[in-house]
Amino acid sequence: MTTKQYTAEILQYIPVFYIIWSDDLLSASEINVVEKAIANDDSLNSADKKQLYKWLDVTNPPKDTLFKSWKQLITKSGIKLVEHETYPLTVLSQKITAHYFKDIDFNEQIKHIEINLGIQPNHYNHLFEVQIDVSKNLSQYDATKIDRILKGKHAEVIDQFRSVLKDPLFDWEIHRDKETFRDHVLNQVQFLADKGYGAMAYPKAYGGTDNMEGYATIFENMMYVDGSLTIKFGVQFGLFGGSIQKLGTKKHHDKYLTKTGEAELLGCFAMTETGHGSNVRGIKTTATYDKATETFIIHTPGKNDNKEYIGNALHSKMASVFAQLIVDGKNEGVHAILVPLRNEEHELLPGIRIEDNGYKLGLNGVDNGKIWFNQVSVPKVNLLNKYGTILANGSYYSEIKNPNKRFFTMLGTLVGGRICVARAGLGGAKFALTVAIKHALKRRQFNDSVKVQEDLLMDYPSHQLRLTPLVASAYVYHVTLDHMMALYCDDSQEDKRQVETQVAGLKSIITWYANDTIQECREACGGKGYLLENRIADLKGDVDIFTTFEGDNNVLLQLAAKGVLSDFKAEFNSAGFSSVLKILSSQLSDKLATINPLYTNKVDKDHLYNPKFHVHAFEHRTRRLTYTLAMRIRSYIKKGMPSYQAFLKVQTHLMKLGKAYSVELAYKSFIAHNTHLEDPAYKALFEKLGTLYALNEIRNDASWYLEQGYLGSNKSKAIRQRVERLCTELRPHLNELVDGFGIPEHCLTALIAN
Repeated sequence: MTTKQYTAEILQYIPVFYIIWSDDLLSASEINVVEKAIANDDSLNSADKKQLYKWLDVTNPPKDTLFKSWKQLITKSGIKLVEHETYPLTVLSQKITAHYFKDIDFNEQIKHIEINLGIQPNHYNHLFEVQIDVSKNLSQYDATKIDRILKGKHAEVIDQFRSVLKDPLFDWEIHRDKETFRDHVLNQVQFLADKGYGAMAYPKAYGGTDNMEGYATIFENMMYVDGSLTIKFGVQFGLFGGSIQKLGTKKHHDKYLTKTGEAELLGCFAMTETGHGSNVRGIKTTATYDKATETFIIHTPGKNDNKEYIGNALHSKMASVFAQLIVDGKNEGVHAILVPLRNEEHELLPGIRIEDNGYKLGLNGVDNGKIWFNQVSVPKVNLLNKYGTILANGSYYSEIKNPNKRFFTMLGTLVGGRICVARAGLGGAKFALTVAIKHALKRRQFNDSVKVQEDLLMDYPSHQLRLTPLVASAYVYHVTLDHMMALYCDDSQEDKRQVETQVAGLKSIITWYANDTIQECREACGGKGYLLENRIADLKGDVDIFTTFEGDNNVLLQLAAKGVLSDFKAEFNSAGFSSVLKILSSQLSDKLATINPLYTNKVDKDHLYNPKFHVHAFEHRTRRLTYTLAMRIRSYIKKGMPSYQAFLKVQTHLMKLGKAYSVELAYKSFIAHNTHLEDPAYKALFEKLGTLYALNEIRNDASWYLEQGYLGSNKSKAIRQRVERLCTELRPHLNELVDGFGIPEHCLTALIAN
């Protein structure tokens, strides 16, 4: 066909039809949008409408020859697509028609199609050769406002902290000598302590502001300076100081907490042992109480029972040592005791041996070391005795009679640290994404015409697909961690075990996400990402340890899954498990009916973008995994297998459940947050990010959903196509979205990001 065979009114619709058929995503609801627009278009006569309706027939789609003629019409017009037009597709159609015919009015019905189908300008440049004007900002969103949404109630704290980071002491440099690097990081930590940030989470009586939530937010922002600073800061004030605050009593607070917050007393957190890693309950270091002298004797019994990977070990004068508490020959379980390590001249005290761990994959500004104790005597008062104490008669007493509950209550002090580690990992991911996306918005590569400048990396669908879902995840996890820290700090909730379970799973999926994101960003930047000057290389090394720091992710996922199985209350033994199963059976069996075939194959945009579908998909996966896991364990126990062995048999199933539960929790936290957004434009943007996160997670686990019959093949395919479509729709806003992370300009020192 040529232009002579079309009316001017039909010609306006040709760019629209070319795009929607090329996109191959015409669902029933989208066809309905176009049909209504045609029906309401008074400029079309009946013959025009008949022709356009014919082109909408999904049983007889346009032939290739017709596609080629459409493309030729568009190309020969020479009309330039202007991305920053308010309605670029409608204006493009108007200008193409005017080129071949005459001046023609702006068509409101084409605008209706453009808006309701979410057709973005960056759909076009891979469909036909069009020059694109990129001289103006493509996004209608303000990065400052996005940043303000993310900061929420912590805006003042975050803004002040970012201002502090302008001091030249925090200028990024390449450090390769660990001694020099460690001294530099120590100076940074002491500087922040002088500014009051070390004591931030402590009570006001000890120099703090009692703001643990704010402390977590600055933890993330420190990653924009350096990972070693972040971790050393966390060890000093969060782990060492936090153990005194959470496990100690007033006498410990009065004596040590102010000095710790001021970095006058440097300390370390000595829990992990070479021979036991994540098995804190099985550590071998002992603290034997001597009634005669009212002292504890701290001892490392074997060569592999030393404390390992202890941050601040070379700089500290004291350690919070976790040891088996032996009183009257009875092991009362793991407790924390303050043990002096060095004198005022920084010399090791008798019975203490410390060795440097040496160079590591990353975080070489942190002085990790190994510690051995040889019959080291410390006074009775050094026992951090909030949950267990030594009475005046020399006997042990605890208000928590159950040893298991006492142990997990003490370990609950780690929850805040796990949130902070996840936030630090997220900060690393945000930094890498900012570098990679800003690079991709400048770097050009390849084109099929020597006459036209090469295409931006960010305009390639493959590049959008590899980075955009990671940006969406960053937003979801940011909101989720804010929510979890608020729950953790809520003193009205006395029983924090549910929060502990939830944080265990979230720490796992978020630190794995951070590592995967940084690696993807490194590759997306090519050789430039490998250069130290662009900082992704150091982020790779620094964030890598977060998957095992503060709890190995594989272990933590199992902890999260066991929390789901037990409804966060039951203990796992063959006797208690039957009651758990009864609860599960009653709650779940009626919800696991076969999914309706109409549902499994429903592919409408309205359905696939609906949060109710996403929640249903995530809840179904969690329920199904819980039920089948419970049935497997019951089967093993019925055959006489001890519960411990039964859990070993289903270990991979546990991890699958832990991850599923954590993803569900993150998504629900995000959509709950979005309900409170007042600006409709920004609410729509955040909802689109949530939709991309949800569909991408479902897509990543499509094999499970297909195996279970929850998704049909057509629906699975449609989800994959929708993920790609959402990535393209978000393309104009990516610069604003990464700027919305709020990384200060003085911290964004990677050369390819500027």
